[in-house]
Amino acid sequence: MDTVFEASGDLPESLPRVAGGFSTVLADPPWRFSNRTGKVAPEHRRLGRYDTMSLDEIKALPVSDVLAKNAHLYLWVPNALLPEGLAVMQSWGFRYVSNIVWAKRRKDGGPDGRGVGFYFRNVTELLLFGVRGSMRTLAPGRSQVNMIETRKREHSRKPDEQYELIESCSPGAYLELFARYPRPGWLVWGNESSEDIVPKGVVHRGYAGGEILPALLPNERLEVERAEQIGTQLKLRYEQGHSVRDIAADTGYSIQRVRTLLTTSGTKLRSRGHQKSDVT
Repeated sequence: MDTVFEASGDLPESLPRVAGGFSTVLADPPWRFSNRTGKVAPEHRRLGRYDTMSLDEIKALPVSDVLAKNAHLYLWVPNALLPEGLAVMQSWGFRYVSNIVWAKRRKDGGPDGRGVGFYFRNVTELLLFGVRGSMRTLAPGRSQVNMIETRKREHSRKPDEQYELIESCSPGAYLELFARYPRPGWLVWGNESSEDIVPKGVVHRGYAGGEILPALLPNERLEVERAEQIGTQLKLRYEQGHSVRDIAADTGYSIQRVRTLLTTSGTKLRSRGHQKSDVT
């Protein structure tokens, strides 16, 4: 992916957190190739695409600390670094179960032969799929083929079609690591996650630690445990005197979802229109 940073200095120190942990993580690490002289290497001195991280640095990211008990991982890995990708997956607390192939196409639908490689000309990239705990894909995933066929764009940018696929196959809360752009319904972590800052992104809320509430997609189904955890967070706000409408405006949740989550957490709702007088 196209980040520009020194691995030890410019990345935010902490990963975002949400109540209940993230159920789905998407990551496109800035992999470092052992051979840095060929055009396949992002650090090639004449190309200067982006700085990279060592395998140990990527493995050391405390991803497991911000996960839900059961979670999915979608991990982009170059064809030449498949063993490294599997090692990262294991270090983050996931077991490998499958993969999705991105087949890069020309405008006429044929293979895009502009790819590089030392042994073959690569026209595909792999999105490894791993599971933490025990969690199947959502119902649409049972009929989802493990291939994305699109035309490629600028260097290393992954297809936007990945998001719709992931959201239909895996539950939220959603986290994207090494994100290039913000995405509605996702929390992002990386240097290019802001539309107005290029190439460096901004530090988003939650990077300094502490739980925040996850963004939820419309009609997103929640497991009972996650609903209770989020509801407990909402209950604290509600018992401080904030109205259902206030909480909905602050979180982006619908009023009905807020009421449902509060009820799930055992909150005794006030009559509508009543609000404590000590709220500032």
